[in-house]
Amino acid sequence: MTPPTDPTRGRAWARLAKGRGRRLFLQFGLPWGAALVVGLVAVLYAESSAAASRLFVGWIAGRAWLAFLITPALTMLGVALTRRWFSGSEGSGIPQVIAALHAPRDETLMKRLFGPRVILGKLFVSLLGFLGGMSVGREGPTVHLGAAIMAETRRFYPHAGPRLERQLLLAGAAAGLSAAFNTPLAGIIFAIEELARDFESRTNGTMITAVVFAGLTSLALAGNYLYFGQMGVPQHIGIAFVLPVVVSALLCGLLGAAFNGALLHWDSWMPARLQAWRSRKPMVYAMVVGLTVAALGVATEGETWGSGYDQARHLLEGTAPLSQGYAVTKWASLVVSYMAGMPGGLFSPSLSIGAGLAQWVHAAFDWAQLPALIALCMTGYLAAVTQSPLTAFVIVMEMTDGGGLVIPMMATALLASRISAAFAPPLYEAMAQRNYFPKQASPRAAPGPTGDRAGGAGPDA
Repeated sequence: MTPPTDPTRGRAWARLAKGRGRRLFLQFGLPWGAALVVGLVAVLYAESSAAASRLFVGWIAGRAWLAFLITPALTMLGVALTRRWFSGSEGSGIPQVIAALHAPRDETLMKRLFGPRVILGKLFVSLLGFLGGMSVGREGPTVHLGAAIMAETRRFYPHAGPRLERQLLLAGAAAGLSAAFNTPLAGIIFAIEELARDFESRTNGTMITAVVFAGLTSLALAGNYLYFGQMGVPQHIGIAFVLPVVVSALLCGLLGAAFNGALLHWDSWMPARLQAWRSRKPMVYAMVVGLTVAALGVATEGETWGSGYDQARHLLEGTAPLSQGYAVTKWASLVVSYMAGMPGGLFSPSLSIGAGLAQWVHAAFDWAQLPALIALCMTGYLAAVTQSPLTAFVIVMEMTDGGGLVIPMMATALLASRISAAFAPPLYEAMAQRNYFPKQASPRAAPGPTGDRAGGAGPDA
Protein backbone atom coordinates (compact mmCIF):
# COMPACT_ATOMS: atom_id res chain seq x y z
CA MET A 1 0.00 0.00 0.00
CA THR A 2 1.38 3.42 -1.04
CA PRO A 3 1.23 6.09 1.63
CA PRO A 4 -0.84 9.20 0.73
CA THR A 5 0.91 12.38 -0.35
CA ASP A 6 -1.16 14.64 1.95
CA PRO A 7 1.01 15.31 5.04
CA THR A 8 -1.90 14.99 7.48
CA ARG A 9 -3.10 11.75 5.99
CA GLY A 10 0.50 10.58 5.75
CA ARG A 11 1.00 11.00 9.47
CA ALA A 12 -2.24 9.16 10.14
CA TRP A 13 -1.10 6.34 7.85
CA ALA A 14 2.23 6.17 9.68
CA ARG A 15 0.46 5.94 13.05
CA LEU A 16 -1.79 3.21 11.68
CA ALA A 17 1.16 1.24 10.35
CA LYS A 18 3.01 1.66 13.63
CA GLY A 19 -0.04 0.48 15.58
CA ARG A 20 -0.41 -2.58 13.37
CA GLY A 21 3.26 -3.36 13.73
CA ARG A 22 3.05 -3.11 17.51
CA ARG A 23 -0.01 -5.36 17.62
CA LEU A 24 1.74 -7.96 15.46
CA PHE A 25 4.80 -7.78 17.70
CA LEU A 26 2.73 -8.26 20.86
CA GLN A 27 0.59 -10.99 19.33
CA PHE A 28 3.31 -13.00 17.63
CA GLY A 29 6.84 -11.66 17.91
CA LEU A 30 7.03 -11.29 21.68
CA PRO A 31 5.61 -14.71 22.71
CA TRP A 32 7.50 -16.48 19.93
CA GLY A 33 10.74 -14.81 20.93
CA ALA A 34 10.18 -15.62 24.61
CA ALA A 35 9.49 -19.26 23.74
CA LEU A 36 12.76 -19.42 21.81
CA VAL A 37 14.54 -18.04 24.88
CA VAL A 38 12.88 -20.71 27.06
CA GLY A 39 14.16 -23.43 24.71
CA LEU A 40 17.65 -21.94 24.69
CA VAL A 41 17.77 -21.66 28.49
CA ALA A 42 16.47 -25.22 28.87
CA VAL A 43 19.21 -26.64 26.64
CA LEU A 44 21.98 -24.59 28.25
CA TYR A 45 20.72 -25.47 31.72
CA ALA A 46 20.65 -29.17 30.83
CA GLU A 47 24.23 -29.04 29.57
CA SER A 48 25.42 -27.03 32.57
CA SER A 49 23.79 -29.34 35.11
CA ALA A 50 25.27 -32.41 33.42
CA ALA A 51 28.71 -30.77 33.37
CA ALA A 52 28.41 -29.87 37.08
CA SER A 53 27.51 -33.46 37.96
CA ARG A 54 30.46 -34.79 35.94
CA LEU A 55 32.76 -32.34 37.68
CA PHE A 56 31.63 -33.61 41.08
CA VAL A 57 32.21 -37.21 40.04
CA GLY A 58 35.66 -36.26 38.79
CA TRP A 59 36.53 -34.53 42.05
CA ILE A 60 35.70 -37.54 44.21
CA ALA A 61 37.00 -40.26 41.85
CA GLY A 62 39.22 -42.41 44.06
CA ARG A 63 38.76 -39.93 46.90
CA ALA A 64 35.22 -40.57 48.17
CA TRP A 65 36.06 -38.90 51.49
CA LEU A 66 36.08 -35.55 49.67
CA ALA A 67 32.29 -35.80 49.44
CA PHE A 68 32.14 -35.17 53.20
CA LEU A 69 33.74 -31.79 52.54
CA ILE A 70 32.29 -30.78 49.17
CA THR A 71 28.63 -31.72 49.67
CA PRO A 72 28.11 -30.04 53.08
CA ALA A 73 30.04 -26.93 52.02
CA LEU A 74 28.02 -26.40 48.83
CA THR A 75 24.77 -27.25 50.61
CA MET A 76 25.48 -24.60 53.23
CA LEU A 77 26.36 -22.09 50.52
CA GLY A 78 23.20 -22.90 48.56
CA VAL A 79 20.94 -22.60 51.60
CA ALA A 80 22.58 -19.30 52.60
CA LEU A 81 22.13 -17.84 49.12
CA THR A 82 18.53 -19.03 48.85
CA ARG A 83 17.57 -17.58 52.22
CA ARG A 84 19.42 -14.31 51.81
CA TRP A 85 18.87 -13.33 48.18
CA PHE A 86 16.83 -15.89 46.26
CA SER A 87 13.73 -16.61 48.31
CA GLY A 88 11.08 -17.90 45.93
CA SER A 89 13.51 -19.99 43.89
CA GLU A 90 13.53 -22.90 46.37
CA GLY A 91 12.45 -26.42 45.52
CA SER A 92 11.32 -27.65 42.14
CA GLY A 93 9.41 -24.49 41.20
CA ILE A 94 6.21 -26.26 40.19
CA PRO A 95 4.42 -25.35 43.46
CA GLN A 96 5.27 -21.71 42.73
CA VAL A 97 3.60 -21.93 39.32
CA ILE A 98 0.53 -23.60 40.82
CA ALA A 99 0.27 -20.88 43.45
CA ALA A 100 0.54 -18.13 40.83
CA LEU A 101 -2.26 -19.77 38.84
CA HIS A 102 -4.66 -20.59 41.65
CA ALA A 103 -3.97 -18.43 44.69
CA PRO A 104 -5.97 -15.19 45.05
CA ARG A 105 -4.41 -12.59 42.79
CA ASP A 106 -1.55 -10.87 44.58
CA GLU A 107 1.13 -8.87 42.77
CA THR A 108 3.49 -9.29 45.71
CA LEU A 109 3.28 -13.05 45.22
CA MET A 110 4.31 -12.69 41.57
CA LYS A 111 7.26 -10.51 42.57
CA ARG A 112 8.33 -13.03 45.18
CA LEU A 113 8.07 -16.13 43.00
CA PHE A 114 9.05 -14.83 39.56
CA GLY A 115 11.27 -12.21 37.98
CA PRO A 116 14.99 -11.83 37.13
CA ARG A 117 16.08 -12.40 40.73
CA VAL A 118 14.31 -15.76 40.94
CA ILE A 119 15.53 -16.80 37.48
CA LEU A 120 19.12 -16.09 38.48
CA GLY A 121 18.76 -17.92 41.77
CA LYS A 122 17.10 -20.92 40.16
CA LEU A 123 19.93 -21.29 37.68
CA PHE A 124 22.93 -20.54 39.86
CA VAL A 125 21.97 -22.15 43.17
CA SER A 126 20.59 -25.32 41.58
CA LEU A 127 23.90 -25.77 39.77
CA LEU A 128 25.57 -25.68 43.19
CA GLY A 129 23.37 -28.63 44.12
CA PHE A 130 24.53 -30.61 41.09
CA LEU A 131 28.11 -29.62 41.80
CA GLY A 132 27.71 -30.93 45.35
CA GLY A 133 26.24 -34.29 44.34
CA MET A 134 22.77 -33.56 45.72
CA SER A 135 20.00 -35.89 44.60
CA VAL A 136 17.98 -33.38 42.61
CA GLY A 137 16.75 -33.01 39.04
CA ARG A 138 16.58 -30.14 36.56
CA GLU A 139 13.16 -30.64 35.00
CA GLY A 140 11.04 -28.97 37.70
CA PRO A 141 13.38 -25.96 37.79
CA THR A 142 13.13 -25.74 34.00
CA VAL A 143 9.35 -25.51 34.35
CA HIS A 144 9.79 -22.65 36.82
CA LEU A 145 12.32 -20.95 34.55
CA GLY A 146 10.04 -21.24 31.53
CA ALA A 147 7.09 -19.79 33.40
CA ALA A 148 9.22 -16.96 34.82
CA ILE A 149 10.68 -16.05 31.43
CA MET A 150 7.30 -15.98 29.71
CA ALA A 151 5.73 -14.08 32.61
CA GLU A 152 8.31 -11.31 32.22
CA THR A 153 6.85 -10.45 28.81
CA ARG A 154 3.64 -9.24 30.47
CA ARG A 155 5.44 -5.97 31.19
CA PHE A 156 5.36 -5.12 27.48
CA TYR A 157 1.57 -5.41 27.15
CA PRO A 158 -0.34 -2.17 27.76
CA HIS A 159 -3.36 -3.91 29.31
CA ALA A 160 -1.92 -7.04 30.92
CA GLY A 161 -4.53 -8.66 33.15
CA PRO A 162 -5.01 -11.95 35.02
CA ARG A 163 -6.07 -13.82 31.86
CA LEU A 164 -2.93 -12.88 29.93
CA GLU A 165 -0.72 -13.54 32.95
CA ARG A 166 -2.26 -17.01 33.30
CA GLN A 167 -1.73 -17.79 29.63
CA LEU A 168 1.91 -16.75 29.81
CA LEU A 169 2.59 -18.80 32.95
CA LEU A 170 0.99 -21.92 31.47
CA ALA A 171 2.77 -21.45 28.15
CA GLY A 172 6.16 -20.99 29.78
CA ALA A 173 5.71 -23.96 32.10
CA ALA A 174 4.62 -26.24 29.26
CA ALA A 175 7.47 -25.05 27.07
CA GLY A 176 9.95 -25.61 29.89
CA LEU A 177 8.93 -29.22 30.46
CA SER A 178 8.76 -29.89 26.74
CA ALA A 179 12.28 -28.61 26.18
CA ALA A 180 13.66 -30.32 29.29
CA PHE A 181 12.53 -33.82 28.26
CA ASN A 182 12.11 -33.30 24.50
CA THR A 183 8.46 -34.31 25.04
CA PRO A 184 6.16 -31.71 23.45
CA LEU A 185 2.92 -33.61 24.01
CA ALA A 186 3.79 -34.18 27.67
CA GLY A 187 4.42 -30.46 28.10
CA ILE A 188 0.90 -29.62 26.97
CA ILE A 189 -0.75 -32.35 29.03
CA PHE A 190 1.31 -31.37 32.08
CA ALA A 191 0.09 -27.79 31.85
CA ILE A 192 -3.54 -28.92 31.57
CA GLU A 193 -3.56 -31.76 34.11
CA GLU A 194 -1.05 -30.72 36.76
CA LEU A 195 -1.10 -26.92 36.58
CA ALA A 196 -4.39 -25.66 35.21
CA ARG A 197 -7.01 -28.43 35.41
CA ASP A 198 -9.63 -26.54 33.42
CA PHE A 199 -11.11 -26.57 29.95
CA GLU A 200 -9.97 -23.05 29.07
CA SER A 201 -6.34 -24.15 28.91
CA ARG A 202 -7.13 -26.71 26.24
CA THR A 203 -7.68 -23.90 23.75
CA ASN A 204 -4.68 -21.86 24.85
CA GLY A 205 -2.95 -21.18 21.55
CA THR A 206 -0.18 -19.29 23.33
CA MET A 207 0.74 -22.45 25.22
CA ILE A 208 0.87 -24.65 22.12
CA THR A 209 2.85 -22.02 20.21
CA ALA A 210 5.35 -21.73 23.07
CA VAL A 211 5.80 -25.51 23.17
CA VAL A 212 6.42 -25.57 19.43
CA PHE A 213 9.01 -22.80 19.43
CA ALA A 214 10.79 -24.00 22.56
CA GLY A 215 10.82 -27.49 21.07
CA LEU A 216 12.26 -26.22 17.80
CA THR A 217 15.06 -24.50 19.72
CA SER A 218 15.80 -27.68 21.63
CA LEU A 219 15.79 -29.72 18.42
CA ALA A 220 18.15 -27.28 16.73
CA LEU A 221 20.64 -27.29 19.58
CA ALA A 222 20.34 -30.78 21.08
CA GLY A 223 18.90 -32.83 18.22
CA ASN A 224 15.87 -35.10 18.14
CA TYR A 225 16.78 -37.45 20.96
CA LEU A 226 14.94 -39.84 23.26
CA TYR A 227 15.58 -38.86 26.88
CA PHE A 228 16.15 -42.46 27.97
CA GLY A 229 16.96 -43.92 24.58
CA GLN A 230 15.14 -46.55 22.55
CA MET A 231 13.36 -49.13 24.70
CA GLY A 232 12.99 -52.74 23.71
CA VAL A 233 9.27 -53.53 23.87
CA PRO A 234 7.94 -57.10 23.95
CA GLN A 235 6.13 -58.03 20.76
CA HIS A 236 3.37 -60.01 22.45
CA ILE A 237 1.89 -59.01 25.81
CA GLY A 238 -0.46 -61.64 27.14
CA ILE A 239 -2.96 -61.69 29.96
CA ALA A 240 -0.20 -62.78 32.36
CA PHE A 241 1.30 -59.28 32.09
CA VAL A 242 -1.58 -58.05 34.25
CA LEU A 243 0.23 -59.33 37.34
CA PRO A 244 3.40 -57.24 36.81
CA VAL A 245 1.20 -54.22 36.14
CA VAL A 246 -0.70 -54.66 39.42
CA VAL A 247 2.43 -55.33 41.48
CA SER A 248 4.25 -52.38 39.89
CA ALA A 249 1.33 -50.07 40.61
CA LEU A 250 1.10 -51.27 44.21
CA LEU A 251 4.82 -50.80 44.93
CA CYS A 252 4.97 -47.42 43.20
CA GLY A 253 1.77 -46.17 44.78
CA LEU A 254 2.84 -47.04 48.31
CA LEU A 255 6.40 -45.73 48.00
CA GLY A 256 5.17 -42.58 46.25
CA ALA A 257 2.67 -41.95 49.04
CA ALA A 258 5.44 -42.49 51.59
CA PHE A 259 7.58 -39.92 49.78
CA ASN A 260 4.80 -37.34 49.79
CA GLY A 261 4.14 -38.03 53.45
CA ALA A 262 7.81 -37.74 54.36
CA LEU A 263 8.05 -34.26 52.82
CA LEU A 264 4.67 -32.99 53.96
CA HIS A 265 4.80 -34.35 57.52
CA TRP A 266 8.48 -33.96 58.28
CA ASP A 267 7.73 -32.55 61.74
CA SER A 268 6.31 -35.89 62.84
CA TRP A 269 9.52 -37.85 62.25
CA MET A 270 12.41 -35.39 62.22
CA PRO A 271 14.34 -35.32 65.53
CA ALA A 272 13.48 -32.35 67.70
CA ARG A 273 17.07 -31.11 67.75
CA LEU A 274 17.24 -31.09 63.96
CA GLN A 275 13.94 -29.22 63.80
CA ALA A 276 15.36 -26.61 66.17
CA TRP A 277 18.48 -26.26 64.03
CA ARG A 278 16.34 -25.91 60.92
CA SER A 279 14.53 -22.87 62.33
CA ARG A 280 17.30 -21.31 64.44
CA LYS A 281 20.60 -22.52 62.99
CA PRO A 282 19.98 -23.10 59.28
CA MET A 283 23.67 -23.44 58.44
CA VAL A 284 24.07 -26.27 60.96
CA TYR A 285 20.95 -27.87 59.53
CA ALA A 286 22.33 -27.53 55.99
CA MET A 287 25.62 -29.11 57.08
CA VAL A 288 23.78 -32.11 58.54
CA VAL A 289 21.79 -32.49 55.31
CA GLY A 290 24.99 -32.34 53.23
CA LEU A 291 26.75 -34.87 55.44
CA THR A 292 23.78 -37.24 55.20
CA VAL A 293 23.69 -37.03 51.40
CA ALA A 294 27.46 -37.62 51.29
CA ALA A 295 27.19 -40.61 53.62
CA LEU A 296 24.44 -42.20 51.51
CA GLY A 297 26.53 -41.70 48.39
CA VAL A 298 29.66 -43.23 49.92
CA ALA A 299 27.68 -46.15 51.39
CA THR A 300 26.15 -46.95 47.99
CA GLU A 301 29.43 -46.47 46.10
CA GLY A 302 28.10 -43.37 44.35
CA GLU A 303 24.72 -44.72 43.24
CA THR A 304 22.63 -42.08 45.00
CA TRP A 305 24.57 -38.98 43.95
CA GLY A 306 23.14 -36.79 41.22
CA SER A 307 19.80 -36.85 39.48
CA GLY A 308 19.75 -40.61 38.86
CA TYR A 309 19.46 -40.16 35.11
CA ASP A 310 22.63 -42.13 34.30
CA GLN A 311 21.68 -44.97 36.62
CA ALA A 312 18.20 -45.31 35.14
CA ARG A 313 19.43 -45.10 31.56
CA HIS A 314 22.19 -47.68 32.08
CA LEU A 315 19.71 -50.05 33.70
CA LEU A 316 17.26 -49.54 30.84
CA GLU A 317 20.02 -50.24 28.32
CA GLY A 318 21.20 -53.28 30.28
CA THR A 319 24.75 -51.95 30.63
CA ALA A 320 24.93 -51.47 34.42
CA PRO A 321 22.59 -53.12 36.94
CA LEU A 322 21.76 -51.31 40.15
CA SER A 323 21.90 -52.70 43.66
CA GLN A 324 18.66 -54.25 44.91
CA GLY A 325 18.41 -51.57 47.57
CA TYR A 326 18.80 -48.69 45.12
CA ALA A 327 15.13 -47.69 45.16
CA VAL A 328 15.21 -47.24 48.95
CA THR A 329 18.57 -45.49 49.19
CA LYS A 330 17.76 -43.15 46.30
CA TRP A 331 14.38 -42.45 47.90
CA ALA A 332 16.10 -41.51 51.16
CA SER A 333 18.70 -39.39 49.40
CA LEU A 334 16.00 -37.50 47.47
CA VAL A 335 14.00 -36.83 50.64
CA VAL A 336 17.06 -35.48 52.45
CA SER A 337 18.27 -33.45 49.45
CA TYR A 338 14.90 -31.83 48.86
CA MET A 339 14.56 -30.91 52.51
CA ALA A 340 17.63 -28.69 52.28
CA GLY A 341 15.43 -26.02 50.67
CA MET A 342 17.72 -25.32 47.71
CA PRO A 343 16.43 -25.13 44.14
CA GLY A 344 16.17 -28.59 42.64
CA GLY A 345 13.59 -30.86 41.07
CA LEU A 346 12.04 -34.29 41.55
CA PHE A 347 11.35 -35.65 38.07
CA SER A 348 14.63 -37.39 37.18
CA PRO A 349 15.25 -38.76 40.69
CA SER A 350 11.67 -40.05 40.80
CA LEU A 351 12.10 -41.79 37.46
CA SER A 352 15.31 -43.43 38.70
CA ILE A 353 13.53 -44.63 41.85
CA GLY A 354 10.94 -46.21 39.59
CA ALA A 355 13.71 -47.93 37.64
CA GLY A 356 15.05 -49.33 40.90
CA LEU A 357 11.61 -50.66 41.83
CA ALA A 358 11.45 -52.43 38.48
CA GLN A 359 14.27 -54.71 39.62
CA TRP A 360 12.07 -55.90 42.48
CA VAL A 361 9.20 -56.63 40.12
CA HIS A 362 11.58 -58.43 37.76
CA ALA A 363 12.77 -60.64 40.62
CA ALA A 364 9.17 -61.81 41.06
CA PHE A 365 8.38 -62.05 37.32
CA ASP A 366 11.68 -62.93 35.66
CA TRP A 367 9.89 -63.92 32.46
CA ALA A 368 8.94 -60.27 31.85
CA GLN A 369 11.46 -58.10 30.03
CA LEU A 370 13.22 -55.72 32.41
CA PRO A 371 13.01 -52.65 30.09
CA ALA A 372 9.23 -53.01 29.94
CA LEU A 373 9.04 -53.22 33.73
CA ILE A 374 11.28 -50.17 34.05
CA ALA A 375 8.88 -48.20 31.86
CA LEU A 376 5.94 -49.35 33.97
CA CYS A 377 7.58 -48.46 37.29
CA MET A 378 8.94 -45.11 36.12
CA THR A 379 5.41 -44.24 35.03
CA GLY A 380 3.85 -45.57 38.22
CA TYR A 381 6.17 -43.87 40.67
CA LEU A 382 6.00 -40.48 38.94
CA ALA A 383 2.19 -40.79 38.83
CA ALA A 384 2.12 -41.68 42.53
CA VAL A 385 4.13 -38.61 43.55
CA THR A 386 2.37 -36.09 41.31
CA GLN A 387 -1.01 -37.87 41.18
CA SER A 388 -1.21 -36.74 37.56
CA PRO A 389 -1.39 -40.09 35.72
CA LEU A 390 -1.79 -38.70 32.20
CA THR A 391 1.30 -36.54 32.54
CA ALA A 392 3.38 -39.41 33.93
CA PHE A 393 2.26 -41.83 31.25
CA VAL A 394 2.86 -39.46 28.34
CA ILE A 395 6.26 -38.30 29.64
CA VAL A 396 7.63 -41.82 29.94
CA MET A 397 6.07 -42.90 26.64
CA GLU A 398 7.69 -40.01 24.77
CA MET A 399 11.02 -40.43 26.59
CA THR A 400 11.37 -44.11 25.73
CA ASP A 401 9.35 -44.46 22.52
CA GLY A 402 7.23 -46.90 24.49
CA GLY A 403 4.18 -46.90 22.26
CA GLY A 404 3.95 -50.68 22.45
CA LEU A 405 3.20 -50.46 26.18
CA VAL A 406 0.48 -47.83 26.02
CA ILE A 407 -2.24 -49.78 27.83
CA PRO A 408 0.00 -51.30 30.57
CA MET A 409 1.61 -47.92 31.24
CA MET A 410 -1.75 -46.17 31.42
CA ALA A 411 -3.09 -48.82 33.79
CA THR A 412 -0.01 -48.60 36.02
CA ALA A 413 -0.17 -44.81 36.17
CA LEU A 414 -3.86 -44.79 37.02
CA LEU A 415 -3.63 -47.49 39.71
CA ALA A 416 -0.50 -46.06 41.32
CA SER A 417 -2.04 -42.59 41.42
CA ARG A 418 -5.20 -43.89 43.08
CA ILE A 419 -3.25 -45.92 45.65
CA SER A 420 -1.09 -42.91 46.52
CA ALA A 421 -4.14 -40.64 46.79
CA ALA A 422 -5.58 -42.95 49.46
CA PHE A 423 -2.70 -42.06 51.79
CA ALA A 424 -1.36 -38.64 50.78
CA PRO A 425 -2.37 -35.53 48.79
CA PRO A 426 -0.74 -34.53 45.49
CA LEU A 427 2.72 -33.28 46.43
CA TYR A 428 2.99 -30.14 44.32
CA GLU A 429 -0.49 -28.91 45.19
CA ALA A 430 0.02 -29.48 48.90
CA MET A 431 3.34 -27.64 48.81
CA ALA A 432 1.83 -24.74 46.90
CA GLN A 433 -0.98 -24.44 49.40
CA ARG A 434 1.23 -24.60 52.44
CA ASN A 435 3.94 -22.23 51.31
CA TYR A 436 2.33 -19.73 48.97
CA PHE A 437 -1.44 -19.58 49.46
CA PRO A 438 -2.83 -17.03 51.92
CA LYS A 439 -4.02 -18.71 55.08
CA GLN A 440 -7.63 -17.71 54.50
CA ALA A 441 -7.69 -19.19 50.98
CA SER A 442 -9.33 -22.54 50.27
CA PRO A 443 -7.11 -24.28 47.71
CA ARG A 444 -7.79 -27.55 46.00
CA ALA A 445 -5.24 -29.66 47.86
CA ALA A 446 -5.56 -31.10 51.32
CA PRO A 447 -3.71 -29.07 53.95
CA GLY A 448 -0.37 -30.06 55.37
CA PRO A 449 1.54 -28.85 58.40
CA THR A 450 2.65 -25.25 58.38
CA GLY A 451 6.17 -24.69 57.11
CA ASP A 452 8.53 -21.75 56.95
CA ARG A 453 7.10 -19.11 54.64
CA ALA A 454 10.24 -17.04 54.44
CA GLY A 455 13.70 -18.02 53.42
CA GLY A 456 12.72 -21.12 51.51
CA ALA A 457 14.98 -23.41 53.50
CA GLY A 458 12.38 -25.84 54.70
CA PRO A 459 11.59 -29.34 53.47
CA ASP A 460 8.25 -28.11 52.23
CA ALA A 461 9.88 -25.60 49.94
